[in-house]
Amino acid sequence: MTIPIALTIAGSDSGGGAGIQADLKTFSACGVYCASVVTALTAQNTRGVRAIHDVPADFITAQIDAVFDDLDVRAVKIGMVAQRAAIEAIAAGLDRWSARNVVVDPVMVATSGDRLLAADAVEAVRGLLLPRALIATPNLPEAAALLDEAHVAREESDIVRQGERLLALGCRAVLVKGGHGDGPESTDYLIGRDGVVRLAAPRIRTRNTHGTGCTLSSAIAAGLAKGAPLDQAVRDAKTYITAAVAAADRLNVGHGHGPVHHFHAFDDRKT
Repeated sequence: MTIPIALTIAGSDSGGGAGIQADLKTFSACGVYCASVVTALTAQNTRGVRAIHDVPADFITAQIDAVFDDLDVRAVKIGMVAQRAAIEAIAAGLDRWSARNVVVDPVMVATSGDRLLAADAVEAVRGLLLPRALIATPNLPEAAALLDEAHVAREESDIVRQGERLLALGCRAVLVKGGHGDGPESTDYLIGRDGVVRLAAPRIRTRNTHGTGCTLSSAIAAGLAKGAPLDQAVRDAKTYITAAVAAADRLNVGHGHGPVHHFHAFDDRKT
């Protein structure tokens, strides 16, 4: 049996908890082979981002062409893309290779609060990436920023309204993530052409949430690469990230916002 293959297009995290590194761990844990296109190098750890070095757009193009020319890519996850030129190169590459099952995670701010997306790139995400996406996975602040709204939604009606506005930009579905919300549950909203699905899980009290968005979007892409329908891929990914966050404190990595536990299913430690 041939292993399903997915591609992550994202930035590298030198601390190992988010970005390309989190994506590779997630795909591996989910039984999917992962190729990668690096859009930026970051000097960061669990405490914050110290520097960002952007990869030139022509080299992003070269990486995309090298992967698609040889591998049967069944899903694509797009994460941190800091510059407009890089976004334009990615959009052209997706079209050139007729990429399937594109998951766009519009990474704008790191868990530490450091901004990762240039201001002039937000419009490119809206106009070039979202229309090519099967699903976009913004958190609450990212949804507001993509819509140029000052108000970060808190009430369910506002969250759904913002999701529907994002849907109108061209993607086939939107998963608005509720990790930045309040209350005893962390609720995500899957908004599609046929309606809204509410996905709730107990809110886990931990500071070790570095890479949660990267991990969730990669888990969705892994499910799609394995042939799951979108709603099932999202449900399975929600289950996976909930367990990864619940087990995060076992790792004890770093002195700031530590990573989630991508390989929790293979760890027999209880503490």
